[in-house]
Amino acid sequence: MKVSKYLARHLRHQPEGIGLTLDEGGWVEIDTLIAAAAAHGFRFTREELDHVVAVNDKRRFAVEGTRIRASQGHSVAVDLGLPPATPPPCLYHGTVARALASIRAEGLRPMSRHDVHLSADRGTATRVGARRGRPVVLSVDAAAMHRDGHVFRVSANGVWLTRAVPVRYLRFSGDR
Repeated sequence: MKVSKYLARHLRHQPEGIGLTLDEGGWVEIDTLIAAAAAHGFRFTREELDHVVAVNDKRRFAVEGTRIRASQGHSVAVDLGLPPATPPPCLYHGTVARALASIRAEGLRPMSRHDVHLSADRGTATRVGARRGRPVVLSVDAAAMHRDGHVFRVSANGVWLTRAVPVRYLRFSGDR
């Protein structure tokens, strides 16, 4: 297993699986993480971790001094401390055709995560959707959502987060 996937699993979803306890902001001491991983049969060095953080094209992880956390996408309870932000007029969500019926009925929901993840550009949304098959990119009228009182936050790696996107704010022009 690659270090990045291991970090994502244990910093976003299953810290207890290797005996970690994340603080309220999702942070854990890097030395504690490395020792816990080694104790569970997955060894990597601080240099390997630093390399993964530096080259990850999605900037999924943030390092602050001696601590690390996932930038977003948690299914465990954390408060990333991200302040409300004014979104660009349009945001995008990458998905696949098989999800469209549910989205048309219920809008975008966070599923097992805390928030719906949105991209500021169509290209990023296309890459996100392509992870699960042929991508479909939905446009989100973020300006109208914001005007109507929906709260947006932006993670350290540029992912826009909101609790849900009701159907009325979605444009389905990209579906087939």
